[in-house]
Amino acid sequence: MSFEVAGKLFKKFETEQKSERFKAREFVLEVEDGQYPQLVKFQLVQDRVDVLDPFDEGDMINVHFDLRGRQWQDKFFTNLNAWRIERKEATASTGSAPAADASFPDDPFPTSDNSGGGGNAPAAAADDMDDLPF
Repeated sequence: MSFEVAGKLFKKFETEQKSERFKAREFVLEVEDGQYPQLVKFQLVQDRVDVLDPFDEGDMINVHFDLRGRQWQDKFFTNLNAWRIERKEATASTGSAPAADASFPDDPFPTSDNSGGGGNAPAAAADDMDDLPF
């Protein structure tokens, strides 16, 4: 299962060599959740442990991760295995507006030169509405 979450890099931990062939690195993401932000721990494993290096605590990031679960004896464990981290793009709430989407016109109801009206009135007259195919 693949998921994505955005938040502030709260804490980075050093890489740990768990066994001769397995290494892991943990980090904590502060995720806004209403009145009380959540501190969520993720892990990076094997060749992914270095993807956290370019980021500093306090950076706003997007984390792509998989949800993993397992049972050991009578206990159940859940891991959030991060596999990609990206710098979060600025939004209006951070002071800079996102770029406009060129696929949408500024005015969804442009006026026509032959409409005879001004403002944002539709170009078609009311009588033209009778030729709808349904």
